[in-house]
Amino acid sequence: VQLVESGGGLVQAGGSLRLSCVVSGLNFEHYVYITWFRQVPGKEREGVSTFASRTGRTRHAESVKGRFTISRYNENTVYLSMNNLKPEDAAVYYCAAADSSMSWNQFFEKEKYQYWGQGTQVTVSS
Repeated sequence: VQLVESGGGLVQAGGSLRLSCVVSGLNFEHYVYITWFRQVPGKEREGVSTFASRTGRTRHAESVKGRFTISRYNENTVYLSMNNLKPEDAAVYYCAAADSSMSWNQFFEKEKYQYWGQGTQVTVSS
């Protein structure tokens, strides 16, 4: 299983970015959960948005609701569209995948995810 993220970069506050996560080795027709996490130095890695492939269910952290959208582009790619970016959104964003069933309230538990990408840096200037 391999996850490859792309799309990070530098953007001004109020701007937009779209992150991509290309997943190989997992079948989205089964129970696959793709979650974007983010981490800044000295802080815990936190869940941002989840896409559950079997049901299409999504979850977004309160801090990004109304600004971020997670979506499936094709059979192995998930997007995180980020609008109205704020300086506090700056972080390294990681794509993670799990292939065992979990409940909605577990989506942001990083211990549930077996597969991780290398991360992509998002920088937001004020």
